[in-house]
Amino acid sequence: MIRGENSDSIPIDLILEILSRLPAKSIQRFGCVSKLWKSMLSQSYFTELFLNKSSSRPRLLFVGKQDSDWLFFSLPQPQNLDEKSSLVVADCHMKFSKDISPYNCTYASGLIYFHNMDNDAVRVICNPSTGQYAILPLPERRTYRNSVSYLGFDPIDNEFKVLFLNTSKSIASSDIDHYILTLGTGKLRWRKIQCPFTHEPLWERICINGVLYYLAHSERKYYALVCFDVRSEKFKLIELEYRLDCRLYELINYKGKLCGVNLKYAYGGGFPLELRMWVLEDVEKEEWTSYAYTLRDENKVFKVNYNLSVVGVTASGEIVLVNHNTSKPLYVFYFNPKRNTFQNVEIQSFGAKGEAFKTSFLVDAFVDHVEDLKFDIKTTTYAAYLEEDHRTLEMC
Repeated sequence: MIRGENSDSIPIDLILEILSRLPAKSIQRFGCVSKLWKSMLSQSYFTELFLNKSSSRPRLLFVGKQDSDWLFFSLPQPQNLDEKSSLVVADCHMKFSKDISPYNCTYASGLIYFHNMDNDAVRVICNPSTGQYAILPLPERRTYRNSVSYLGFDPIDNEFKVLFLNTSKSIASSDIDHYILTLGTGKLRWRKIQCPFTHEPLWERICINGVLYYLAHSERKYYALVCFDVRSEKFKLIELEYRLDCRLYELINYKGKLCGVNLKYAYGGGFPLELRMWVLEDVEKEEWTSYAYTLRDENKVFKVNYNLSVVGVTASGEIVLVNHNTSKPLYVFYFNPKRNTFQNVEIQSFGAKGEAFKTSFLVDAFVDHVEDLKFDIKTTTYAAYLEEDHRTLEMC
């Protein structure tokens, strides 16, 4: 075989088609082959092609933390689950060491956003697919120690935005600061925006189809849901005090609609589990549909101890649960409401090197993760914030 003749005979379009079927980590490595390959793999044609391919193979993304060490890993979402536990090896994406609160992690369209880092009001954005992360500036260079911020994505304009709310003032005050930051638009600039009502934002949040939902307390001290349209930057508040008979502890994406979830454990923190779900069918009419299920561990194998978390619903309808505070081996649970089956998948190791935490660790998971190469953090103006911290980042 003559290497030169064969390489010349393969059309570029075919090469790109083949490469688009590989994991994002492999694409990053192929980009180091030569300047030509780096240019070829960074063109919009290929990034769109890669996104289309990866959209057809969604993954379950994990963000694990032990002490100050973070590990990002994922595995394919199973198409068909059998009745027995399966053993899988997760792909490790990246890892770094930073003191970030595990409760301040937001996911939106392939990016991870940390509300604060190093016990300060520093915001961090990272792309597990490319292994890049960077620190975002603060609004008006001021310190906001009592603040909440969320990451949202507008699928129409393909824009990521960070919504920042200063919560240091009284909930009854109308002078609460709200800012918006659009990523990837050249010079980063926070803009003040107006909210027609006062509220105290809570941390539970999710972005679905261009709408950022987060829980809050209304001015009347009622438990409420805030709907923020990422594109129009408009707010809507739905009070929940008399609409739902139980507090929503988690928000998930249920077939493209917002769903509030509550888990009630048996005595002692174990099975059976009562799973209650409220799906927001119509935002404007504020119409909800409720569901109730009982999850049983027939083999009486697992101890959940109040740490089980509902992380989402797959396209095939399985409800996915993960232990938030766990240890090796890590289990993922799948509940199918139609078949009334409760199954588990055991993650045996993380990556080819078997990277894993030695003892117990905290973990969060995100359903339907799609690897995306389009949002290149290094090309934005806040890449300068990356330089001082690049030594803490390591691709798996």
